[in-house]
Amino acid sequence: MPDSSTGSTARPSRRAVLAATAGVTTALASAGTVHAATGPSAHDDRRLRALISRMTLEEKVGQLFVMRVYGHSATAPDQADIDANLDEIGVRTAAELLAKYRVGGIIYFAWAHNTRAPHQIADLSNGIQKASLDLPRGLPVLISTDQEHGIVARVGEPATLFPGAMAVGAGGSRSDARTLGRVAGRELRALGIRQNYSPVADVNVNPANPVIGVRSFGSDPGSVARLVTAEVEGYESSGVASTAKHFPGHGDTHTDSHAELPYIHHTREQWGELDAPPFRAAVDAGIDSIMTAHIVVPALDPAEDPATLSRPILTGILREELGYDGVVVTDSLGMEGVRTKYGDDRVPVLALKAGVDQLLNPPSLDIAWNAVLNAVREGELTEERLDESILRVLRLKSRLGLFKDPYVSRAGVDRAVGTRSHLATADRITERTTTLLINEGGLLPLSRRRQPRLLVAGADPASPSGTTGPPTGVLADALTGLGFTATALSTGTAPSAATVAQAVAAAGDADAIVVGTYNVSASSSQKTLVEQLLATGKPVVAVAIRNPYDVAHLPGVAAYVATYSWTDVELRAAARVIAGKVDPHGTLPVPVQRADDPAQVLYPVGHGLTY
Repeated sequence: MPDSSTGSTARPSRRAVLAATAGVTTALASAGTVHAATGPSAHDDRRLRALISRMTLEEKVGQLFVMRVYGHSATAPDQADIDANLDEIGVRTAAELLAKYRVGGIIYFAWAHNTRAPHQIADLSNGIQKASLDLPRGLPVLISTDQEHGIVARVGEPATLFPGAMAVGAGGSRSDARTLGRVAGRELRALGIRQNYSPVADVNVNPANPVIGVRSFGSDPGSVARLVTAEVEGYESSGVASTAKHFPGHGDTHTDSHAELPYIHHTREQWGELDAPPFRAAVDAGIDSIMTAHIVVPALDPAEDPATLSRPILTGILREELGYDGVVVTDSLGMEGVRTKYGDDRVPVLALKAGVDQLLNPPSLDIAWNAVLNAVREGELTEERLDESILRVLRLKSRLGLFKDPYVSRAGVDRAVGTRSHLATADRITERTTTLLINEGGLLPLSRRRQPRLLVAGADPASPSGTTGPPTGVLADALTGLGFTATALSTGTAPSAATVAQAVAAAGDADAIVVGTYNVSASSSQKTLVEQLLATGKPVVAVAIRNPYDVAHLPGVAAYVATYSWTDVELRAAARVIAGKVDPHGTLPVPVQRADDPAQVLYPVGHGLTY
């Protein structure tokens, strides 16, 4: 099969597919489909167990890992990516990674240059599958990514980008959440990505949460559970495995598990009422996989091990209490939250002993792989324990059809990815999420008579994959396209006094000001910027481009819009609301407390104005 570097069609012939999967396909020809909710048939499991029985111990260990790899091609990445692979993994390419470690999964990242363009992604996926299937006893690879939408998206335009979870929570529509999963899943499947680490099932009850926030559907467990279920149903219908994360619930942390180990001090009863409902709902909906959290919940495990390494949490609660028998995948093992208490050689072994099936992205695959191998050889882990997890992973691969045909085609990409219909669907869903919090004196919608001049100032944070440029520029372009004369001025997330003065001077020529805010605090210089723009006497429309909590720190603003993210699709929808092309229909999925008295609610869940 030609590699992506040739620019040729990536999909091999049906004969080549059958040849590549000889032995595996024969063993599974009549296996049918399996599902965690209903369980596989005894006939299916016999065939899968027969595959496992023919694996070497080294191959079994490899099947448990999901690993990153740099490069746009499975066999011919750029030199810089070859160097990165050699430095971090000890191999040159994805093909060499598979040959050396026989990993069962590969995760795509934009920063690893895996997701440059749709045809390239499809070619990379095909190259990975071919490299694995060409090996003795080769198995198809489960390719995954984090495509939550909103602020976390690894595949960017021209793929269809949807609003993130909190925006969907503001829309409150189960139908929209289901449609998002179905359309997003169809596009991922066309690219060869068959496991998506979404939806986020965490209930965000802490406005100061630095890692979840707008990635959550909201603060009400019942509402989050309903939207998680709907999105899972959408992904299932598309043939892509969805993943509820981060069990047992990451919504009430003050610290980021990427950098340290957070503690959650909910009682057992509070956990059952607040954190558990979305995960229970996901299990009931037949969720394909559940991702663990690198957090400590002493009420659930007095030993205070991270949940990823906790047998009382993963086996006692998730497996036995919730009755889940699908795939359990760790959050990235490179995060400091899971590395704080134990070394990198102990973490993968302890995770397997706790009940994990997939070990995601360890910092050193060689250390982690050998640690598991040695744990089996020395008797700390049994081969039967590995077989249990491998069986769950193979069941999932079988249900997704990877044994029958793991390849995709460029024609399939063209039929599915970023189609006019999908893009229109994303726009319609997003319009129903934009939330108007304040509209004193009917300032919005802004009049479009005589092409009024607008200054669009504000924060321009680092762009997620769903953006084509800085938020001020995207918003200004969208407003210009709707009949305004809009000028963009990026003032950053921490504007200096000189930058504030520049914005005030630029406001002199404007009829109105639109200012984007990003995670405003009491001491933020963004607060100073908004206050001085208000002092000009010009009408000011503030747009929270991430957390809706910003409004509590900005008294005096006459109009305030929440978008929940700064991706293009959400900023364009905000522009249409500001211009009056559509009415705002979103309502807050989280409460906004007073800045001077957090015990008091300024705007409750469900608050939202319309025209």
